Amino acid sequence: MEYSQRSNKFVTLFKKSMLIGELTKKTGLSRDTIRFYEKKGLLKVERTSSEFNNYKEYTPKHLQRLLLIKKAKRFGFTLNEIADLLEKIDENGANCSMLRKVIDDKIEDINRQIQELQDFKASILSEVQVAQTNCTASNEIDNCEQVNKINKVLI
Repeated sequence: MEYSQRSNKFVTLFKKSMLIGELTKKTGLSRDTIRFYEKKGLLKVERTSSEFNNYKEYTPKHLQRLLLIKKAKRFGFTLNEIADLLEKIDENGANCSMLRKVIDDKIEDINRQIQELQDFKASILSEVQVAQTNCTASNEIDNCEQVNKINKVLI
């Protein structure tokens, strides 16, 4: 790509303001998602004061904020965690130590979830092994005895 093409692309990406349709194209988020983020207070947008329309105009800062939200969601942060982070950013309180703690907490949470999933997998594999070893169904119509045992425990 030539310099002029890159330059035009950059200018197009960060022009002064845009409507929601253009914002959806640049972020890959749906209109409903963007509006949901507005309702949740993650994105603050004012309507234009034009006498001809009542559109909301989004700035490069809105685009940047939405891309940050999208990336944080991809990293597994909840909307509440993202809201807390955005609040810190808005208050100019997102210093390095705070950000490191947020990341460390998220990594700890992910490690806990991984352990829970590994434990769950081991439990399932154990039950499958027991079922394979003890299955005495006389034909394909009868339930496996392990299913009947599980039902008795649950009832």
